[in-house]
Amino acid sequence: MNPMSDIASSESPAGDKADRRGGRAGAPLRPGTLYVVATPIGNMGDLSPRAREVLGSVALVAAEDTRHTGQLLTHAGITARLVSLHEHNEAGRVDEILARLRAGDTVALVTDAGTPLISDPGYRLLAALRAASLPVSPVPGPCAAIAALSVAGLPTDRFYFEGFLPARSAARTARLQELAPRGETLVFYESTNRLGDTLTDAIAVFGPERPAAVGRELTKLHETVYRGSLAEVRAAVLADPGGDRGECTWLLAGSGAEKTTDEAELARVVGILAAELPASQAASLAARLTGASRKAAYRLASGQAPAED
Repeated sequence: MNPMSDIASSESPAGDKADRRGGRAGAPLRPGTLYVVATPIGNMGDLSPRAREVLGSVALVAAEDTRHTGQLLTHAGITARLVSLHEHNEAGRVDEILARLRAGDTVALVTDAGTPLISDPGYRLLAALRAASLPVSPVPGPCAAIAALSVAGLPTDRFYFEGFLPARSAARTARLQELAPRGETLVFYESTNRLGDTLTDAIAVFGPERPAAVGRELTKLHETVYRGSLAEVRAAVLADPGGDRGECTWLLAGSGAEKTTDEAELARVVGILAAELPASQAASLAARLTGASRKAAYRLASGQAPAED
Protein backbone atom coordinates (compact mmCIF):
# COMPACT_ATOMS: atom_id res chain seq x y z
CA MET A 1 0.00 0.00 0.00
CA ASN A 2 1.40 3.37 -1.00
CA PRO A 3 0.95 6.22 1.49
CA MET A 4 -1.00 9.31 0.52
CA SER A 5 1.13 12.24 -0.52
CA ASP A 6 2.37 14.66 2.09
CA ILE A 7 1.11 18.22 1.99
CA ALA A 8 3.31 20.21 -0.35
CA SER A 9 5.61 22.79 1.17
CA SER A 10 4.41 26.37 0.94
CA GLU A 11 7.89 27.46 -0.07
CA SER A 12 9.29 27.50 -3.60
CA PRO A 13 12.64 28.53 -5.04
CA ALA A 14 12.99 32.21 -5.76
CA GLY A 15 12.22 33.17 -9.32
CA ASP A 16 9.91 30.23 -10.07
CA LYS A 17 7.29 31.04 -12.65
CA ALA A 18 3.77 29.72 -13.06
CA ASP A 19 3.71 26.01 -13.83
CA ARG A 20 0.37 24.37 -14.39
CA ARG A 21 1.91 20.96 -13.85
CA GLY A 22 3.17 21.76 -10.37
CA GLY A 23 1.78 25.12 -9.29
CA ARG A 24 2.96 28.69 -9.42
CA ALA A 25 5.30 30.74 -7.29
CA GLY A 26 3.89 31.22 -3.81
CA ALA A 27 1.43 28.31 -4.08
CA PRO A 28 3.28 25.21 -5.29
CA LEU A 29 1.19 22.17 -6.08
CA ARG A 30 2.44 18.62 -6.18
CA PRO A 31 2.57 17.30 -9.78
CA GLY A 32 0.16 14.50 -10.57
CA THR A 33 -2.20 15.34 -7.69
CA LEU A 34 -5.97 15.72 -7.71
CA TYR A 35 -7.20 18.56 -5.49
CA VAL A 36 -10.75 18.21 -4.14
CA VAL A 37 -11.83 21.84 -3.80
CA ALA A 38 -14.81 23.09 -1.82
CA THR A 39 -16.60 26.10 -3.32
CA PRO A 40 -19.20 28.51 -1.88
CA ILE A 41 -22.75 27.32 -1.23
CA GLY A 42 -24.05 30.83 -1.84
CA ASN A 43 -21.79 33.58 -0.55
CA MET A 44 -18.83 34.24 -2.86
CA GLY A 45 -16.86 35.56 0.10
CA ASP A 46 -16.57 31.97 1.31
CA LEU A 47 -14.18 30.98 -1.48
CA SER A 48 -10.97 30.53 0.50
CA PRO A 49 -7.62 32.04 -0.51
CA ARG A 50 -6.19 28.54 -0.88
CA ALA A 51 -9.07 27.47 -3.13
CA ARG A 52 -8.39 30.52 -5.33
CA GLU A 53 -4.70 29.64 -5.53
CA VAL A 54 -5.36 26.01 -6.42
CA LEU A 55 -8.04 26.77 -9.02
CA GLY A 56 -5.78 29.35 -10.62
CA SER A 57 -2.77 27.03 -10.70
CA VAL A 58 -3.96 23.60 -11.82
CA ALA A 59 -3.75 22.39 -15.39
CA LEU A 60 -7.39 21.33 -15.44
CA VAL A 61 -10.58 21.92 -13.46
CA ALA A 62 -13.09 19.05 -13.56
CA ALA A 63 -16.47 20.64 -12.86
CA GLU A 64 -19.99 19.31 -12.35
CA ASP A 65 -21.31 22.16 -14.53
CA THR A 66 -18.70 24.04 -16.55
CA ARG A 67 -20.99 27.03 -17.08
CA HIS A 68 -21.67 27.41 -13.37
CA THR A 69 -18.02 26.97 -12.43
CA GLY A 70 -16.99 29.28 -15.27
CA GLN A 71 -19.06 32.03 -13.70
CA LEU A 72 -17.47 31.35 -10.32
CA LEU A 73 -13.98 31.53 -11.76
CA THR A 74 -14.76 34.70 -13.71
CA HIS A 75 -16.10 36.34 -10.57
CA ALA A 76 -12.89 35.38 -8.76
CA GLY A 77 -10.69 36.61 -11.61
CA ILE A 78 -9.39 33.11 -12.39
CA THR A 79 -8.64 31.70 -15.83
CA ALA A 80 -8.65 27.92 -16.04
CA ARG A 81 -9.24 25.09 -18.49
CA LEU A 82 -12.53 23.37 -17.67
CA VAL A 83 -13.85 19.90 -18.39
CA SER A 84 -17.21 18.52 -17.30
CA LEU A 85 -17.50 15.72 -14.76
CA HIS A 86 -21.03 14.91 -13.60
CA GLU A 87 -23.14 11.89 -12.74
CA HIS A 88 -23.92 11.14 -16.39
CA ASN A 89 -20.35 11.17 -17.75
CA GLU A 90 -18.14 10.48 -14.73
CA ALA A 91 -17.51 6.83 -15.56
CA GLY A 92 -16.27 7.77 -19.04
CA ARG A 93 -14.21 10.73 -17.83
CA VAL A 94 -12.16 8.83 -15.22
CA ASP A 95 -9.55 7.36 -17.60
CA GLU A 96 -8.93 10.76 -19.18
CA ILE A 97 -8.27 12.42 -15.83
CA LEU A 98 -6.11 9.55 -14.62
CA ALA A 99 -4.01 9.89 -17.77
CA ARG A 100 -3.53 13.61 -17.11
CA LEU A 101 -2.49 12.91 -13.52
CA ARG A 102 -0.07 10.16 -14.54
CA ALA A 103 1.47 12.64 -16.99
CA GLY A 104 2.17 14.96 -14.08
CA ASP A 105 -0.66 17.45 -14.50
CA THR A 106 -2.48 18.84 -11.50
CA VAL A 107 -6.29 18.65 -11.56
CA ALA A 108 -8.95 20.26 -9.37
CA LEU A 109 -12.34 18.64 -8.77
CA VAL A 110 -15.26 20.97 -8.00
CA THR A 111 -19.03 20.70 -7.92
CA ASP A 112 -21.68 23.37 -8.27
CA ALA A 113 -21.58 24.27 -4.58
CA GLY A 114 -19.99 22.97 -1.42
CA THR A 115 -17.65 20.03 -0.96
CA PRO A 116 -17.38 17.49 -3.81
CA LEU A 117 -18.65 13.94 -3.20
CA ILE A 118 -21.06 15.04 -0.44
CA SER A 119 -24.25 14.13 -2.34
CA ASP A 120 -22.34 15.24 -5.44
CA PRO A 121 -20.29 13.55 -8.19
CA GLY A 122 -16.71 12.42 -7.71
CA TYR A 123 -16.83 9.03 -6.02
CA ARG A 124 -15.95 7.01 -9.13
CA LEU A 125 -12.97 9.25 -9.78
CA LEU A 126 -11.72 9.06 -6.19
CA ALA A 127 -12.19 5.29 -6.13
CA ALA A 128 -10.10 5.01 -9.29
CA LEU A 129 -7.36 7.18 -7.79
CA ARG A 130 -7.38 5.03 -4.69
CA ALA A 131 -7.03 1.86 -6.76
CA ALA A 132 -4.21 3.42 -8.78
CA SER A 133 -2.43 4.78 -5.66
CA LEU A 134 -2.47 8.30 -7.11
CA PRO A 135 -2.28 11.25 -4.69
CA VAL A 136 -5.27 13.38 -3.76
CA SER A 137 -5.43 16.41 -1.49
CA PRO A 138 -8.44 18.18 0.08
CA VAL A 139 -8.96 21.92 -0.10
CA PRO A 140 -11.58 22.24 2.67
CA GLY A 141 -14.34 24.78 2.74
CA PRO A 142 -18.13 25.18 2.63
CA CYS A 143 -20.50 22.25 3.12
CA ALA A 144 -24.26 22.80 3.43
CA ALA A 145 -24.74 19.88 5.82
CA ILE A 146 -22.13 21.14 8.27
CA ALA A 147 -23.26 24.75 7.95
CA ALA A 148 -26.85 23.77 8.78
CA LEU A 149 -25.77 21.50 11.63
CA SER A 150 -23.76 24.34 13.16
CA VAL A 151 -26.82 26.58 13.53
CA ALA A 152 -29.62 24.04 14.08
CA GLY A 153 -29.33 23.92 17.85
CA LEU A 154 -29.49 20.11 17.80
CA PRO A 155 -26.89 17.70 19.25
CA THR A 156 -23.69 17.67 17.20
CA ASP A 157 -21.61 15.11 19.06
CA ARG A 158 -22.98 12.40 16.79
CA PHE A 159 -24.86 12.88 13.53
CA TYR A 160 -25.93 10.77 10.56
CA PHE A 161 -25.87 12.26 7.06
CA GLU A 162 -28.57 10.74 4.86
CA GLY A 163 -28.52 13.19 1.96
CA PHE A 164 -31.53 13.10 -0.36
CA LEU A 165 -34.49 10.86 0.42
CA PRO A 166 -36.47 9.11 -2.36
CA ALA A 167 -38.75 11.42 -4.32
CA ARG A 168 -41.89 9.26 -3.99
CA SER A 169 -43.78 9.39 -0.71
CA ALA A 170 -44.06 5.62 -0.20
CA ALA A 171 -40.33 5.01 -0.67
CA ARG A 172 -39.49 8.11 1.35
CA THR A 173 -41.68 7.00 4.26
CA ALA A 174 -40.14 3.54 4.18
CA ARG A 175 -36.66 5.00 4.41
CA LEU A 176 -37.67 7.33 7.25
CA GLN A 177 -39.05 4.33 9.14
CA GLU A 178 -35.69 2.62 8.75
CA LEU A 179 -33.99 5.70 10.20
CA ALA A 180 -36.46 6.10 13.08
CA PRO A 181 -34.44 4.08 15.66
CA ARG A 182 -31.25 6.06 15.13
CA GLY A 183 -30.10 8.08 18.11
CA GLU A 184 -27.93 10.56 16.22
CA THR A 185 -29.07 13.87 14.78
CA LEU A 186 -30.23 13.15 11.22
CA VAL A 187 -29.15 15.45 8.38
CA PHE A 188 -30.95 15.54 5.02
CA TYR A 189 -30.85 17.45 1.76
CA GLU A 190 -34.09 18.22 -0.06
CA SER A 191 -35.40 20.34 -2.90
CA THR A 192 -37.61 23.09 -1.54
CA ASN A 193 -40.54 22.17 -3.77
CA ARG A 194 -40.67 18.75 -2.07
CA LEU A 195 -39.82 19.89 1.44
CA GLY A 196 -43.39 20.33 2.65
CA ASP A 197 -44.38 16.82 1.58
CA THR A 198 -41.18 15.38 3.06
CA LEU A 199 -41.84 17.04 6.41
CA THR A 200 -45.41 15.71 6.32
CA ASP A 201 -44.06 12.20 5.91
CA ALA A 202 -41.53 12.83 8.68
CA ILE A 203 -44.32 13.87 11.06
CA ALA A 204 -46.17 10.65 10.28
CA VAL A 205 -43.08 8.62 11.19
CA PHE A 206 -41.48 10.60 14.02
CA GLY A 207 -44.44 12.51 15.43
CA PRO A 208 -45.10 16.27 15.39
CA GLU A 209 -43.04 17.09 18.49
CA ARG A 210 -39.64 15.77 17.38
CA PRO A 211 -37.14 18.72 17.42
CA ALA A 212 -36.17 19.75 13.90
CA ALA A 213 -34.56 22.51 11.86
CA VAL A 214 -34.49 23.69 8.26
CA GLY A 215 -31.77 25.81 6.67
CA ARG A 216 -32.73 27.52 3.41
CA GLU A 217 -30.58 29.79 1.24
CA LEU A 218 -27.73 29.40 3.73
CA THR A 219 -25.05 32.12 3.44
CA LYS A 220 -27.17 34.00 0.87
CA LEU A 221 -29.08 37.27 1.16
CA HIS A 222 -32.36 35.58 2.09
CA GLU A 223 -30.87 33.00 4.45
CA THR A 224 -33.55 31.49 6.68
CA VAL A 225 -33.21 28.99 9.52
CA TYR A 226 -36.33 27.50 11.10
CA ARG A 227 -36.01 25.75 14.48
CA GLY A 228 -38.71 24.10 16.55
CA SER A 229 -40.80 20.95 16.53
CA LEU A 230 -41.39 19.14 13.25
CA ALA A 231 -44.94 20.53 13.14
CA GLU A 232 -43.74 24.08 13.84
CA VAL A 233 -40.98 23.90 11.26
CA ARG A 234 -43.33 22.50 8.61
CA ALA A 235 -45.86 25.29 9.28
CA ALA A 236 -43.13 27.93 8.97
CA VAL A 237 -41.85 26.44 5.71
CA LEU A 238 -45.34 26.35 4.18
CA ALA A 239 -45.98 29.95 5.23
CA ASP A 240 -42.74 31.21 3.66
CA PRO A 241 -43.59 32.88 0.32
CA GLY A 242 -40.01 32.48 -0.91
CA GLY A 243 -39.50 28.94 0.26
CA ASP A 244 -40.15 27.10 -3.00
CA ARG A 245 -36.83 27.57 -4.80
CA GLY A 246 -33.55 25.69 -4.82
CA GLU A 247 -32.42 23.14 -2.26
CA CYS A 248 -32.22 23.18 1.49
CA THR A 249 -30.89 21.20 4.43
CA TRP A 250 -33.17 19.86 7.11
CA LEU A 251 -32.29 18.16 10.35
CA LEU A 252 -34.02 16.01 12.91
CA ALA A 253 -33.10 15.19 16.50
CA GLY A 254 -32.25 11.55 17.07
CA SER A 255 -34.57 9.18 18.84
CA GLY A 256 -32.25 8.62 21.78
CA ALA A 257 -32.19 4.97 20.77
CA GLU A 258 -28.74 4.59 22.25
CA LYS A 259 -30.40 4.97 25.66
CA THR A 260 -32.77 2.06 25.06
CA THR A 261 -30.35 -0.45 23.61
CA ASP A 262 -31.32 -3.99 24.65
CA GLU A 263 -29.49 -4.41 27.95
CA ALA A 264 -29.27 -8.15 27.59
CA GLU A 265 -27.65 -7.81 24.16
CA LEU A 266 -25.21 -5.21 25.44
CA ALA A 267 -24.30 -7.44 28.38
CA ARG A 268 -23.78 -10.39 26.03
CA VAL A 269 -21.48 -8.45 23.70
CA VAL A 270 -19.54 -6.89 26.58
CA GLY A 271 -19.12 -10.31 28.20
CA ILE A 272 -17.59 -11.78 25.06
CA LEU A 273 -15.23 -8.87 24.48
CA ALA A 274 -14.24 -8.36 28.11
CA ALA A 275 -13.07 -11.96 28.28
CA GLU A 276 -10.39 -11.18 25.70
CA LEU A 277 -9.74 -7.43 25.98
CA PRO A 278 -9.10 -4.75 28.60
CA ALA A 279 -12.30 -3.15 29.95
CA SER A 280 -11.79 0.15 28.14
CA GLN A 281 -11.24 -1.46 24.74
CA ALA A 282 -14.08 -3.92 25.26
CA ALA A 283 -16.43 -1.05 26.14
CA SER A 284 -15.46 0.98 23.06
CA LEU A 285 -16.04 -1.96 20.71
CA ALA A 286 -19.30 -2.96 22.41
CA ALA A 287 -20.64 0.58 22.11
CA ARG A 288 -19.83 0.64 18.40
CA LEU A 289 -21.42 -2.75 17.79
CA THR A 290 -24.64 -2.17 19.71
CA GLY A 291 -25.19 1.60 19.52
CA ALA A 292 -25.13 1.83 23.33
CA SER A 293 -23.22 4.54 25.12
CA ARG A 294 -19.60 3.80 25.91
CA LYS A 295 -20.29 4.76 29.51
CA ALA A 296 -22.93 2.04 29.90
CA ALA A 297 -20.69 -0.50 28.20
CA TYR A 298 -17.76 0.40 30.42
CA ARG A 299 -19.83 -0.05 33.56
CA LEU A 300 -20.53 -3.62 32.50
CA ALA A 301 -16.98 -4.32 31.32
CA SER A 302 -15.46 -3.05 34.56
CA GLY A 303 -17.99 -4.73 36.82
CA GLN A 304 -19.48 -1.50 38.13
CA ALA A 305 -23.08 -1.40 39.30
CA PRO A 306 -25.48 -0.07 36.62
CA ALA A 307 -26.52 3.55 36.96
CA GLU A 308 -30.07 4.26 38.10
CA ASP A 309 -32.25 6.29 35.75
